[in-house]
Amino acid sequence: MCGIVGILGAKTEESDKIVRDMADVIAHRGPDGEGYESGETYAVGHRRLAIIDLALGAQPMFDESGRYLIAFNGEIYNYLELREGLAQRGFKFSTFSDTEVLLATLIVHGEEGIKNLGGMFAFFFIDTHTGKWILARDHFGVKPLYYANAGEHLIFASEIKALFKHPKITARRCDEGLRQYLTFQFCLGERTLFERVKRVEPGWYLKGSGGKIEAAVKYWDTDYTVDEYHTREYFIDRLRRLLSDSVRLQIRSDVPLGAYLSGGVDSSLVATLAADKLGSGVKTFNGYFTESPAYDESHYARKVAESIRAEAFFVAPTEDDFVRDISKLVYHMDEPAAGPGLFPQYYVSKLAQQHVKVVLGGQGGDEIFGGYARYLVGYLEQALKGAIFENQDEGKHVVTLASIVPNLAVLQQYAPLMKFFWQDGLFADMDARYFRLIDRSPDIANILEDDARSLIHYESTFEEFRSVFNHPDTKSYINKMTHFDQKTLLPALLQVEDRVSMAVSLESRVPLLDSRIVDLVCSMPPGMKFKGGQTKYILRKAISDILLPDVLTRKDKMGFPVPLKEWMQKGPVREFVRDTLLSEKFNSRNLFKKAEVEKLINKESAFGRQLWGILCLELWHRNFID
Repeated sequence: MCGIVGILGAKTEESDKIVRDMADVIAHRGPDGEGYESGETYAVGHRRLAIIDLALGAQPMFDESGRYLIAFNGEIYNYLELREGLAQRGFKFSTFSDTEVLLATLIVHGEEGIKNLGGMFAFFFIDTHTGKWILARDHFGVKPLYYANAGEHLIFASEIKALFKHPKITARRCDEGLRQYLTFQFCLGERTLFERVKRVEPGWYLKGSGGKIEAAVKYWDTDYTVDEYHTREYFIDRLRRLLSDSVRLQIRSDVPLGAYLSGGVDSSLVATLAADKLGSGVKTFNGYFTESPAYDESHYARKVAESIRAEAFFVAPTEDDFVRDISKLVYHMDEPAAGPGLFPQYYVSKLAQQHVKVVLGGQGGDEIFGGYARYLVGYLEQALKGAIFENQDEGKHVVTLASIVPNLAVLQQYAPLMKFFWQDGLFADMDARYFRLIDRSPDIANILEDDARSLIHYESTFEEFRSVFNHPDTKSYINKMTHFDQKTLLPALLQVEDRVSMAVSLESRVPLLDSRIVDLVCSMPPGMKFKGGQTKYILRKAISDILLPDVLTRKDKMGFPVPLKEWMQKGPVREFVRDTLLSEKFNSRNLFKKAEVEKLINKESAFGRQLWGILCLELWHRNFID
């Protein structure tokens, strides 16, 4: 786990210094070492967090001939298997690092070799003889990679803030990105909140020469072609094997390793499988709040930790911690994305870093296996529509009204969402209904200044949504919903995962995000993996004898809620929010109506997604635009 930076194009007198300045900005990503290389058409820097081959894995790394160069952030989990195949072809290795295996793979197989990689990665690779280069990002976007055009040069970095060390790259707000943020609380595709700054999308790589991009190539995507041949028993057995093998690969490390443990199905599964393979001595890490039981599921984490004989550590962040650190966290994020879980997740990462250097987590389980309650909300309407009109626009009855009833208890706390969801557009097309479930712009539009209302452009934003939602070749509602979240929400959550861990120089790994697992789940008949609308149905069946029954069957999973509503009643959080959002600086941006924001702050139920999004946006302006 590291950070990379670079300038591509004809080298100037300032190139080396600029690259060093860029690398200094992301020094937190790699406190164990730094390295720099440059040639006629490139200058590249690397900050290292040493995990594998601590002595010989320094970067940037040349091959033995000095022709090929790589700078790499991440881990190639199947590097030992790839190394064996390359050795059989006669390749000689001088280190035991996954970096050298990645370099050799690209030398031997070229860009086709990217398809053989299992891991999380963002890398720069160049053939110095031809000047041809590749910038690539892993399947799901676990590791970040950004770029910007600067005249005849292309600038790239692991974090956006490093790009602004180049004199031709200035931090300016992108209103198209802001429009998407106000709807989704993240940006879609390659867009960011900054003008001229783009991200390499998950599952893609760029290739070019000098400062020019010659092509953008998608090397992996989800495939929803249904496997009608294999049985339920086959899928369950195959899923169990892949889950086990993914954890086996991801516990490879030359430094101490632990696991996040919230007490939910996903993190409990990862921790349990890791403990089974590593034996005793696994350390687990959990965060909770003391304000009320509604913010504390640590008792589930304790049960799991005891069952796997893990050494468990806990942290309870406070409102004072929030006030002190939230602006710094927005800085680390580069651009705001997703919800308040960023704050406690940072504190759990800080806790873990005191004991280990690598930590495993359960990120991705909801998007792969259908774990969000809103999927059930969507299917409740789908089931009603099928029962009333005696038709089914999915081709087959994935979920019937009779089959969904036993699972509806999960929706007890989602009554307000369902009330909003069904007040308009009942039984509309799938895309319109799911957009309504995730669209956050209606609440925001009412508090925007008149001149800023053009930022809410329903038609164009909906079309951008539809281009992702309807992209997969599938009629299945559950496949369309999970596909959209895998391609948009998941990268935003992984951005949080990367930034809060890297902020404290900790490597975070996510074993559920193995492309083999996702390929398998996408090929399953939809009615098999989401039977009766039960969230994570096929996963629960596959691991029924692995997890504690109390964890496997719980219906009260929290996510990672933060007691911001309670803190907003009085005290330091309320004062901080008022000082920030009722300030002249906030008002001078002419984005939100001050009187409406003040009403929002004074509400007894204040600090939902609406206020969170506004606060993060203001702190982002202060960190970067101001």
